[in-house]
Amino acid sequence: MRLRDVVFGVAAASAGLLLYGCLVEANRLVVERRRLRLPGWPERLNGFRIAVLADLHIRDPFSRDLARQAVSMALDEEPDMVALPGDIVGYWKPETPRLVGDALEELLLMEGNVVASPGNREYWQGCPYVLRPILGELNIRLLVNEAWRHAGITWMGLDSANLGGPEPETTMQAAKDLEEEPIVALWHEPDVVDELPPGAALMISGHSHGGQFRTPWGWAPMTTDNGRKYLDGFFPEAPTPLYVSRGIGTTGPPSRLYCPPEVSLLTLESSG
Repeated sequence: MRLRDVVFGVAAASAGLLLYGCLVEANRLVVERRRLRLPGWPERLNGFRIAVLADLHIRDPFSRDLARQAVSMALDEEPDMVALPGDIVGYWKPETPRLVGDALEELLLMEGNVVASPGNREYWQGCPYVLRPILGELNIRLLVNEAWRHAGITWMGLDSANLGGPEPETTMQAAKDLEEEPIVALWHEPDVVDELPPGAALMISGHSHGGQFRTPWGWAPMTTDNGRKYLDGFFPEAPTPLYVSRGIGTTGPPSRLYCPPEVSLLTLESSG
């Protein structure tokens, strides 16, 4: 009887935590304002601000509404640029283009100062190129192993390391050929920063969700492929300085614990 009571109590507590995480924590959007000092950042761009919206996982009206709220919070910060480093969709289905358009429509106010790269979820029942016309209507530039010179910065976006076909060497060379410094790389999976050729001042990622479920002391018992080594936050000592967002959406149960979804606002400065 005592063992049964213990098992029942643990199960009830776990279910309660999961429900709390679903109803409260997964919807408790926060703005993470970080000032990043970068060795490769030019003084002429000191104070440049990037809002990061990672892992929106748009798949239904609930995730659409959370993504729309995140977009509004990002715009309230008046960033110079908005970056979407992958997993914009949860998976492809007939209504996904409409949901994505509804969620991101307000980004038209950025007047073309928005850049995106694909994640592994863009390959779930589809491919990233389906995104191109959808984002194009919103004046969002999708980069798939491509480089783009914009706002005094070269932006390079790499395909998903887990399900796509990234070309880091050729894409980095294309970025350098544009002869516009600095270079900011978007690559969805953070752990592959170890495979990024030298040359970028910063890499921005998502994918890990910060672990999604964490203990009060920060341990994440569940991690994901290429999202284990660099879980969340700023890693200035990575081979390329790296920022990993906890993202907006969820994977598996639509729940979080001690790991709220984040809208990241990165203010970039030269460390010199």
